[in-house]
Amino acid sequence: MDEQTAFETARRMLRQAEHITVLTGAGMSTASGIPDFRGPQGVWTLDPEAERVSTLSYYLRDPAVRKAAWQRRTWSPVFSAEPNDAHRALADLERSGRLRALVTSNTDGLHQLAGSVNVIELHGSARQWRCQSCRRTGPMEEMLARVTAGEDDPDCPTCGGIVRATTILFEENLDGEVIDAAVAAASSCDVLLTIGTSLGVYPAAGLVPLAIREGARAIIVNAEETPYDQYAWAVLRDRIETVLPRLLAPST
Repeated sequence: MDEQTAFETARRMLRQAEHITVLTGAGMSTASGIPDFRGPQGVWTLDPEAERVSTLSYYLRDPAVRKAAWQRRTWSPVFSAEPNDAHRALADLERSGRLRALVTSNTDGLHQLAGSVNVIELHGSARQWRCQSCRRTGPMEEMLARVTAGEDDPDCPTCGGIVRATTILFEENLDGEVIDAAVAAASSCDVLLTIGTSLGVYPAAGLVPLAIREGARAIIVNAEETPYDQYAWAVLRDRIETVLPRLLAPST
């Protein structure tokens, strides 16, 4: 199927669908200036030491790792990035009532900033902090303000415990309730639209065959090939921030 035919097929399917679930990955946010982790210019590719700050055991036992993590957060592009046109197109689709759930492996919160509400964050959020001991939470800006003011490793204001982002770290399991919500969303849709994900990391990648088994049609928008391209009704390779607004534009 050529690119134009794939686009027209995907657009027709999305217009006809009454219940759409979307799955997004790192490619959704690279257009907003947030690098991915595993790509050629990814955070872990360019700086393997960065993995240590994302590993639970290192983070909890080594103050130097926590200090490095807090410094990284102060200059992270996550907090200066803005949603791109693809994020806004998905928010518009949700407002139409046909996008029932947006499942994402991203932790940057750009979907919510663009206006999406029903967002299922598989890997947590970089925009929230959590105490490892008493589980108190709050906006990450609170802790970043303390770091900017001179604290190397801010502790919990309630119990003095170790503070971290709510993102899922290496050596941690994903939240069971979050996974259940994602499975329910994939199991009950007419169309599963995957955007900017290589579909190589589970359990997120497993949502595609699950949706197909339950009768959904899959559409894949991604720069590179994925293991599920052969099962999709349409595969698009265009730039996400340009093709998605065209793909989801309301009919006139």
